Amino acid sequence: MRRGRSERTTLMDVAVRAGVSAITVSRVLREPQKVSPSLRQRILDLIEDMGYVPDQAARALASRHNSTFGVLVPSLTSRAFLNFMQGVEERVRDSTFRIQYANTHNSVEEEKRQVRLLMSQNTAGIVLGGLEGLEEVSDLIRRANCPVIQVVDVGIETAATAIAVDHAAAAEAATRHLLACGYRAIALLGVAPDVRGGRRTQGYARVLQQAGLYDPDLIHTENAATSTQMGCRLLRRALKARPDIDAVFCQNDDLALGVLFEAQRLGRRVPDDFGICGYNDLDFATVMNPPLTTVRLPLFEMGYRAGDLLIRSADGRTMERQTIRLGFELIKRRTTRRPAG
Repeated sequence: MRRGRSERTTLMDVAVRAGVSAITVSRVLREPQKVSPSLRQRILDLIEDMGYVPDQAARALASRHNSTFGVLVPSLTSRAFLNFMQGVEERVRDSTFRIQYANTHNSVEEEKRQVRLLMSQNTAGIVLGGLEGLEEVSDLIRRANCPVIQVVDVGIETAATAIAVDHAAAAEAATRHLLACGYRAIALLGVAPDVRGGRRTQGYARVLQQAGLYDPDLIHTENAATSTQMGCRLLRRALKARPDIDAVFCQNDDLALGVLFEAQRLGRRVPDDFGICGYNDLDFATVMNPPLTTVRLPLFEMGYRAGDLLIRSADGRTMERQTIRLGFELIKRRTTRRPAG
């Protein structure tokens, strides 16, 4: 029978009802694989029936950590980071750990504040997906009392284990594809300041410089989270600066969706007169009309690998500092012409 609110069920209460030690009940919650399936299920049933809720504060005092992983991202509404977070959750779901998300709002000061807060809470591990204050946060990471995973570009030095993608190379592949399709005045739309966006801009600029087609008036950014509306605005701004623009490389697919809507309003035929390439291959890219050419990143896998690394290290296994490189894929659909030749 469940107790009233004023009479909180304790771990010892569950142990007495089950006829086992408190250590066995604790082991069912923390290391279930070490308890026989039949006993484990009997104790879990009692926990449910008695309404026992573990005291996480007491657990944190008795343990090296509070069984919580902190995951910091620059935007909780970004579809790209949502896919990443789904990967973390998939790996952590069946473990004894919980996830605490924090939105840094692309702010260096907020990122540092959140890292300090998580470290003060005896957090089991931290995933950094923002990296706006890379150098300043690195000093904190070196003093961290828990494992830290950073999600970065391959060209960025980190103070912790990193999961990395070559954003500059991905942008180069996208820009070369647009050139191969016959487009020549290729604009870039994105977010500033942004560490990954900066690397994509470098890759884009390098290809156009090699082709003798680079013009800084082709680059347009805003300091805000990407959105479909932003894509519309940035395309209008880009066309005002260079009316001859015949293609756009967008640093996120939601920007590309806005560009498509605005191009259609302006009477631009996609892909015949106007090419569009996105980034991240979000779920709506295949159902756009026409379907979006884009760069696919392993967002879910990045999150899954980050969660796996944290679980392994929090369980006491030594985690050596390393960089895990993951690839990308250019997905050619119908918002770009077929390459010439």
